[in-house]
Order: sequence, then C-alpha cells, then structure tokens
Amino acid sequence: MKHTLKLKPKYFEYINNGTKRIELRLYDEKRQKINIGDTIIFQKEPDLNTTMKVEVIGLLRYNTFEDLLEDFDIEIIADKSMTKQELLDVLEEFYTPEKQKQYGILGIRIKKI
Repeated sequence: MKHTLKLKPKYFEYINNGTKRIELRLYDEKRQKINIGDTIIFQKEPDLNTTMKVEVIGLLRYNTFEDLLEDFDIEIIADKSMTKQELLDVLEEFYTPEKQKQYGILGIRIKKI
C-alpha cells in the first residue's frame, strides 16, 4: 500500500541525507493503516513538488513522543544538529499532549528506495 505524507523541508532533507531513519507521527486513523512493507511518498512542503519514496521497515508504538525519544538517539530520529527537547517542542506544535494521549504515537522505521 502507498501512503503520502507531507514534510517540512528540514526533516525532508534529514531523511534524504540518511540521518533521519524514523519518522514520527500521531497514531491516528490515517497512520493506523501503515504496515511494514508499505511505501510512503514524502512531499516536501511548501510546494509539494519534490518527493521521495521510502519503504516502511518497522513500526514502533509509544504513548507519547517523549517516551519514544528516551529510547532512541537524536541522530536517527532527526539530526545531531537538534536536541531532543527542540524536536519534542516541534512535535508538540503539531500534536498536542492531549492528542498523543488520545491516539498514542507511531515511530515509522524507513529506508529510502
């Protein structure tokens, strides 16, 4: 199955250069359809014309982003130029703690194809 997700330019580049190998999302209805072996097409915001294909090679379920960040180095969930707190702050701009409690979160292990 194919999925299309949008990414801010910085995070698109982290995946493109190979540092970001786990994409973090809310485990809402849309992401509950993602399975190992699926393809994700990432669209680089704002124009969405630049795309990249990845294969889903693993799925990680957690209650909150903070829980997941405790288990992984920043180098594989973003880039070493960021701190975990900076990443957490950005994630909470998109997904409130209330939404995280409602749905849980998903770490999507990916590899470029």
